Amino acid sequence: MSRYPLPQPVTDPTKRSKVAVDDNHGLWGFFRSEKKALNTPEEDNAFGRPWVVEELRHKSWEDLHLLWWVCCKERNILATQAYERARLKAGYGDAESQERARAVRQTQKAIKHALTERYYAFEEARRVATTDPEVDLEAAPGTQAYRPSYSDEPLQEQEYPVKASVASS
Repeated sequence: MSRYPLPQPVTDPTKRSKVAVDDNHGLWGFFRSEKKALNTPEEDNAFGRPWVVEELRHKSWEDLHLLWWVCCKERNILATQAYERARLKAGYGDAESQERARAVRQTQKAIKHALTERYYAFEEARRVATTDPEVDLEAAPGTQAYRPSYSDEPLQEQEYPVKASVASS
């Protein structure tokens, strides 16, 4: 029990207040298209395949970063739609949504794989650079970290003896 009476719903549509909503409101990003809560199963089923690691290896860091957040946004949209389907007891669209979510998760797993490969390649290069006398990892910013040991003099052409078996070919 409360001291305050419960508010009564306004059942007459003409008496309801009109709320102006910005068309570019950020929450519209949680809905797929045309600002509707649910898509049809055909609309949910119309999507491409997940990205594979071989394709992502050739992408820049910025592209991978952008794709990761596109996948996050897609997962948020799918979660919003799943919540709406459960709330409305729609009874359709779950299988299509789960298939699409699986493809998005596969893409995110492939992004992680590609970035892990890059990390290990970087660590290996750094490890090799620590043993290379021509690389100064402690170089100050703006100075040359790679100091080749060869001189700036032009290379002299040298005569190499040719083996008889190669010369007769």
